[in-house]
Amino acid sequence: MADEKHIPLVELGDWQDLSETDMRTKAEAFLAQIRRRHSIRDFSTEPVAQDILEACIAAAGTAPSGANHQPWHFALVGEADIKAQIRDAAEEEERAFYEGRAGAEWLDALAPIGTDATKEHLTDAPWLICIFAQRRGGVEAGETRKNYYIHESVGIATGMLITALHMAGLATLTHTPNPMSFLNRILKRPDTEKPYLILVVGKPAGDATVPAHALKKKPLKDILSIF
Repeated sequence: MADEKHIPLVELGDWQDLSETDMRTKAEAFLAQIRRRHSIRDFSTEPVAQDILEACIAAAGTAPSGANHQPWHFALVGEADIKAQIRDAAEEEERAFYEGRAGAEWLDALAPIGTDATKEHLTDAPWLICIFAQRRGGVEAGETRKNYYIHESVGIATGMLITALHMAGLATLTHTPNPMSFLNRILKRPDTEKPYLILVVGKPAGDATVPAHALKKKPLKDILSIF
């Protein structure tokens, strides 16, 4: 480590030493804002400027990752014909899922959400962000080193992306047809990348609904232990 250069945090100017009051205010304000985030399935076809999506993806790209290899790729899809190809392929997998692949227990768990094999949101929403996990890569473009903690790293980046999109005033839906290898073919991504999920992005339709079941969030006492 002696030959590695470490930059003092104070030189970066990125740290804010807030008072306890300011920290509490910011934490409570963020909690209030993020509580307004909902996954929806009814999207408006209204366009959303591409640069807004790019800024949110850039924010996701700042996520921590194993060895700082940043093992993710985001394919931003706005072309109607490509979205249609993705929908066709996804619905084929979803039909197999709902017709028996899922199993009774899984279908029972999904029943309160009211989903089925039809996925209009994949073509209604102005954007799809197809997220890929890279098995090999590195901190520099073109590297082919082994990546580490891939699932964890991409999961953190995806969470940051969903949050950034919400803070920008956009609604999202995570969609994970299984398998998703069709994304590599349609989007011309290499076999060393594994599709992680499809993030549907846009504005809610005027008649968009949220399943009552999805509003049931566990209280803090059920998700927190303090030692």
